[in-house]
Amino acid sequence: MSVHLIANCRSAYGVSASNPARAFALAGASSLALLAGYPAAAEDVSVELSEITVTGEGDGYQPGPNLTKRSTAGSRLNVTPLETPASVDVISGEVARDRGQNSLQEAVTQNSAGLSFIGTPGNGGATFAARGFSGNGSVTILYDGTRLYPGNGTVTFPFDTWTADRIEVLRGPASVLYGEGAIGGAINVVPKKPLTDERRNEARIIVGTDQTAGLALGTAGPINEKFSYSLDVAGNRSDGWVDRGNSKNVAISGSLRWAPVDGLAFTFTHDSGFNRPMKYFGTPLRGAGIVEGDWVGKNYNVRDGEIRFEDNITQLKAEWTPTDGVAVKSIFYRITADREYRNAERYRWIPGAGRIDRSSYVAITHEHEQVGNRTDATFDYTLFGLRNQTVVGFDVNHFKFSRLNNAPYNGSSQVDPINVDPGEYFSPDAFSREYRATTKQYSLFADNRLELTDQISVVGGLRYDHPEVEYRGSRPVNDAVPYSKGVFDSVSWRAGVVYEPVKNLAFYAQYSEATDPVNAIISLAPANQRFKLARGKQVEVGIKQQFWEGRAEWTLAAYHIKKTDLLAPDPNDSTITQQVGAQSSRGIEASIGLELGHGWRIDANAAILDARYDDFGEAVEDPATGKSKTVSRKGNTPSAVPERLANLYATWNFAPNWRASGGLQYVGRTFTSASNDFKRPDFTLFNAGLQWKPVDYATLDFRVKNLTDKRYAYAGGDAQWYFGAPRTAELALHLRW
Repeated sequence: MSVHLIANCRSAYGVSASNPARAFALAGASSLALLAGYPAAAEDVSVELSEITVTGEGDGYQPGPNLTKRSTAGSRLNVTPLETPASVDVISGEVARDRGQNSLQEAVTQNSAGLSFIGTPGNGGATFAARGFSGNGSVTILYDGTRLYPGNGTVTFPFDTWTADRIEVLRGPASVLYGEGAIGGAINVVPKKPLTDERRNEARIIVGTDQTAGLALGTAGPINEKFSYSLDVAGNRSDGWVDRGNSKNVAISGSLRWAPVDGLAFTFTHDSGFNRPMKYFGTPLRGAGIVEGDWVGKNYNVRDGEIRFEDNITQLKAEWTPTDGVAVKSIFYRITADREYRNAERYRWIPGAGRIDRSSYVAITHEHEQVGNRTDATFDYTLFGLRNQTVVGFDVNHFKFSRLNNAPYNGSSQVDPINVDPGEYFSPDAFSREYRATTKQYSLFADNRLELTDQISVVGGLRYDHPEVEYRGSRPVNDAVPYSKGVFDSVSWRAGVVYEPVKNLAFYAQYSEATDPVNAIISLAPANQRFKLARGKQVEVGIKQQFWEGRAEWTLAAYHIKKTDLLAPDPNDSTITQQVGAQSSRGIEASIGLELGHGWRIDANAAILDARYDDFGEAVEDPATGKSKTVSRKGNTPSAVPERLANLYATWNFAPNWRASGGLQYVGRTFTSASNDFKRPDFTLFNAGLQWKPVDYATLDFRVKNLTDKRYAYAGGDAQWYFGAPRTAELALHLRW
């Protein structure tokens, strides 16, 4: 297991505003005594310490009990990462915001080992790669434990960390928890919750380069003895670093909790995201891997291009605890997603003409509705004298997905690479409904943890999924079959063991099996419905430890994953698709977090990966004959998968109420296609910050991202790359009262 240590900005015990040194001393002494059991003296006299509560705000990072903090990322049993035989990262939302990581992709890739960002407008800008596998189908996004199913590979929400209480990352196959897919991992964003015994009021104002501005407000607390609430709103806008790169977004998260009697609570939540990202589809290359510096920052899209995402998630959660050993939870939810694209998306350099050819004039509308219920019951009891924890439950979903477009996208034009005249969108193709897809799915799942001894526990999980996909094509664009219906039953399972020879030092091993559709399950066209689900298997072993009186944690994990039944062309006839391919990856992930004293803290993680195609062919055009032929890619590295990743973050409280911080993010070289003919170069980004706390309720942050003004590409194929932002700066004022 690899758990990246992220400490909460607020001390676990708080800091007295009048005497912080004494508060830390009292809280530290009492907590160490309680955690260590504080050995008795020779007289074997036990001493009971009363609880000490100190309130206030900390001015530096404090060690967070991440390995011993309960999490739902790696198990539905709500156990700690130390008790889970899997790789889990728990990223505090407060720490992400304190580090200036305002987006989901920044928080995940800069704090979690082995994840890289490959988001583009076409996939919603929320797409990751992990452990050799990439895309929304392989790295699943969840919100508060509810899975967000992508239509045509597009997931956009959530995107702002202001509304997040924490971000949980599970690396490795997660189908046993969340259903088909997720062979690379899963990311669960847990929003802020109502507070029943304290109040939270906060505001944040951000101004920065490129006319960037942001405003966020948040409040939570009890209304009376039975009602409590939480409400957070964040809005951002920017002119962007590319021409015509304006963007804006709004995120809203609200919840109301009602506890009529002890042991029973109902929580109603509603979350919305309105996102208009930059209408930027990358920069064409002048040749194989050749970047023309003057072209970077140009926007080759049409002037009236459109990218619009609107997402809404409404949930009603009922929690009932009839006894100490029984807990029942049921969540009813409705998710809607409306997306609109209208852009010229593909660019190619024409050497003879000295111009950029623009094609793929795409106009698409997505309409997505997901309604469902997830119910589970947790039992904590004794079995043959051994402690046993069990979760059993079911998940029922109904999806409706509709896609309208103007395929086959025949529009085209040419522009000068420097003096770009964007023009207006134009396509001769009719804009009409392509298809409707309806999916009905039910799932049954169970998790179990049995403590064989005080040092050894066995963890297992089993899940059965039964999705039925009904596809109705309005016009034969991608497939000549106007109607089809497919059923894709699957069983996922895992078994693991955790051995803790001494307190807070654990060794673990796990075997798991997962499934993965050949495309997004809710928009599976007839051409892909005849194929069975791909299968994935993983073996993982690891070590994790919390030590130095809770001031340090480290983890080390090694794994091997193999995915079979990939789609590949017939070697004798490239026009025929077979399901015979295989892909595998193996790697090592490590992380460490240290509270060094004297105001210093360091967090670091790294991942080394070997990913390859074991059996895979690709249809390519033979330049001599102009006909298609199949070329073996066996031994090649899959595209969009960097094999070296690392992060380092350091903070130094060098004076009272002052903190300096610095971060490093390294992403290794990445191949741009299965042929491995070309690759995007590796890059290293440096971030720096200075924080001042002039009064107890205010914090002022100055941050510089990409300090060295590195030009880097994070996504793209052989002819067109997506570049990241150059050096930017921002000033943020955060108020708490």
